[in-house]
Amino acid sequence: MTRPRILSGMRPTGPLHLGNYMGALDNWVRLQDGYDCHFMVADWHSLTTDYADPSGIRDNTLEVATDWLAAGLDPARSTLFIQSLVPQHAELHLLLSMIVPVPWLERVPTYKEQQQNLSEKDLSTYGFLGYPLLQAADIVVYKADAVPVGEDQAPHVEITREIVRRFDNLYGPVLPEPKTLLTEARRIPGTDGRKMSKSYGNAIYLKDDPETIKAKLRPMVTDPARKRRSDPGNPELCPVFDLHKVFSPAEAQAWSAQGCRTAGIGCLDCKAKLAEGLLARLAPVQQRRQELEKRPDTVGDVLGEGSKRAREVAEATMDEVRSAMKIRYDLKR
Repeated sequence: MTRPRILSGMRPTGPLHLGNYMGALDNWVRLQDGYDCHFMVADWHSLTTDYADPSGIRDNTLEVATDWLAAGLDPARSTLFIQSLVPQHAELHLLLSMIVPVPWLERVPTYKEQQQNLSEKDLSTYGFLGYPLLQAADIVVYKADAVPVGEDQAPHVEITREIVRRFDNLYGPVLPEPKTLLTEARRIPGTDGRKMSKSYGNAIYLKDDPETIKAKLRPMVTDPARKRRSDPGNPELCPVFDLHKVFSPAEAQAWSAQGCRTAGIGCLDCKAKLAEGLLARLAPVQQRRQELEKRPDTVGDVLGEGSKRAREVAEATMDEVRSAMKIRYDLKR
């Protein structure tokens, strides 16, 4: 039986950190077992906010793809590609823009939210307003059955469904409505206790070597009630324990929680135990990454072949779209 198809992507903003890994990438690796997966490095989407300085996009694209392969995405089971190497995304985005009312785009929750969060940038561009429409084109050009997202991204799938309904009502049933495939997106705290983010400077990267990871963990914030070594703490209020829950085995979590509540261990002891679990979890990822770095052409070859396969799928959809919109021409007749 044909496996259901999914589409997802990441913007190339640099090497991936633990938040990217546990928030999306680890789920993607598991989804390969049951789905026909298409995973996209969304370089055009980077331009919606970073159009003024695109100098890092190429190198960041390779960094992201390297982390994907190191984490376990398999090009024999998934199609890994670069968005801008599949021009059908842009063509479908243009055609859909003819039928989508502007208020639909303005009401997307992240539109005004990002304008406020990125107030230092001029986001009064059509590209930024229209990025949900480009996302919709990304999804439906592959006739994706579902899109794996966390709850905060579900509205982007819903507007895609609305756009598909409008298109099919106008031109006939061509594009399927994708389902929302809700996936667990764990909140990974950074070293300062806030959500892990490159922009906060609080990230631990998949490519960080063991000594760098240990050095980043040592000053990590803990339960503020533990001002002295002898003060008992509450592990549920501690960002370090949040990481234990994700990366440490059950016995290490129990040891950490008990030691914190009774002041039987210090915070540095707790962080050292966390480092053991975290490094054990990342060891196979980092080993594969080191192997990839010895063969620098491998990542480019994977993206090139994947982009070729993606173009073939996307072109088949666009042939149907052009026919439905009466702009498919045979000038030889």
